[in-house]
Amino acid sequence: MAENVQVTKDTLSVNLSDGRTIAVPLEWFPRLLHATSKEKHNWRLIGKGQGIHWEDIDEDVSIEGLIAGRPSGESQVSFKKWLKQRQSRLISKSSGRHIATPLI
Repeated sequence: MAENVQVTKDTLSVNLSDGRTIAVPLEWFPRLLHATSKEKHNWRLIGKGQGIHWEDIDEDVSIEGLIAGRPSGESQVSFKKWLKQRQSRLISKSSGRHIATPLI
């Protein structure tokens, strides 16, 4: 079970309840790789520590998957769609316009 999470510019590290720490390259999770620092740090444990959820970027990572060495299973089509919608929202925010964009 996960107890704590740290996200740097290139690594996702998870401290487990059995004393182990698992660290994987952030590139395994493209949404995290493209997240802002604020978004990366806005996580919560789910399933009593069986997973991690990032609300702002709609990303879920299972501890079982990390232990098994599995990167994100998101398809390139899905990720590109998310990234395009994200860029549109960020441009709208930076221009001062408040345009509602649908979430995936």
